[in-house]
Amino acid sequence: MATPKRRVSHARTHNRKAHWLAGLSAPELTICKHCGETIQTYRACPACGYYRGRQVLKIAEEKTKD
Repeated sequence: MATPKRRVSHARTHNRKAHWLAGLSAPELTICKHCGETIQTYRACPACGYYRGRQVLKIAEEKTKD
């Protein structure tokens, strides 16, 4: 098994980890053009079921008692 010849400094370790963590990001969000809800990009809207201008999911509407 390979053994390091010298100790890796804290600065070098933190620099390496900082570059790796910089690549991570939260999912991108956008606004649904049909209903105005905030949704993830490239996903059908969970509120109305529309994706790119056409309905791809059937969403059951809540019935209110009158």
